[in-house]
Amino acid sequence: MFQAVWVSSPGSWALRGPDCHRDGKQTTWKCGFVRTIIQHPCPRHDPKGPGKARMLKKIQICLCFFFVSGILYEISLLSGCFFSYMPMTNHFLTPEQVLNLGKSIIFLETTERLEPPPLVSCSVESAARTYQDRPIILFMKGLTNETALDLNSSYAAFSLLSSMKNVFLFPLQMETVFQETPLLQWYNQVVPEQEKNWVHVSSDASRLALIWKYGGIYMDTDVISIRPIPEESFLAAQKSQFSSNGIFGFPAHHKFIWDCMENFVLKYNGNIWGNQGPFLMTRMLKTLCNLTDFKGTEDHNCQNISFLNPQRFYPIPYPAWSRYYEVWDKSPHFNHSYALHLWNFMNHNRKAVVAGSNTLAEKLYKAYCPTTYEDLIQNAELRDFTRSEDSV
Repeated sequence: MFQAVWVSSPGSWALRGPDCHRDGKQTTWKCGFVRTIIQHPCPRHDPKGPGKARMLKKIQICLCFFFVSGILYEISLLSGCFFSYMPMTNHFLTPEQVLNLGKSIIFLETTERLEPPPLVSCSVESAARTYQDRPIILFMKGLTNETALDLNSSYAAFSLLSSMKNVFLFPLQMETVFQETPLLQWYNQVVPEQEKNWVHVSSDASRLALIWKYGGIYMDTDVISIRPIPEESFLAAQKSQFSSNGIFGFPAHHKFIWDCMENFVLKYNGNIWGNQGPFLMTRMLKTLCNLTDFKGTEDHNCQNISFLNPQRFYPIPYPAWSRYYEVWDKSPHFNHSYALHLWNFMNHNRKAVVAGSNTLAEKLYKAYCPTTYEDLIQNAELRDFTRSEDSV
């Protein structure tokens, strides 16, 4: 995949990869973020004798090979240009190293559960498949730095997600996330045990802080990606004149997100569901522009922020959420959608995807998260069948 090539400067080796090109006078090579030259004092020949010279040459080549391999390993951990060529080892990267690569897709799990259910796994997998050149990060409150996340994990979803080259699982450390934001003072004063909607409120706060610090796209863990979102600064309309906070994207340090964090603290009321979430986004958007109804499938624009049509993410509105778990005579095409929000908060009956049910949700799993479908749905039914046979 990579090779060390001799360049014109005496005693110089350059690291050349599949997407590398020569820079200038054959003295350096460039690959994405990488510009690498390895200098060593090895002579080209030994005047004392051809035999000794050949031996020294072999030793030099071996030493250079191992040195280049070490440099390559370090580069592969830090450079986004290698997403397409080799898996990145999740164990050795910090959240900051991954987030600083830019344009991350961020998911949050603010409960203590450690086994992501199939819908969460499907959301992350579909994003990993849709955005193959971007880091996909799942922050989980239940994780600690000591939690073992390897391919032999007892949690099936961990093994599945960890095997994807651009997926990263990290602990959610809120005090660290809120540093250098207006939310830190609020976090230090709030008492989570006394909060009625803490799981939701803490998620609303964390997504704002992460997007403000690092930029990228935030998605709820019940959003199935079906095609890339072309916008960089956007909010998602849940309906006319009302914004969701279940999916949004901005570059780092965008003023709108900072203003949202300040309003989060100023207007904080944890007893009202959504006050720090969709209602916050809506009232802040209304301070910038006069919102009007959507007439068709057009998007609106407000102060260089795209307010995306409900068809982009909510073609099935929340009162009809159960239709995802029904059999359709003719499945919808979703040609105007970038992703689909499955309204898990409304799913109090805990409807799930069942292999062979032919529901719309099952078809979406097969199309956009096939590994989750095969490993977590079909295999789960096989395990249940095996257990029942063993008990008999």
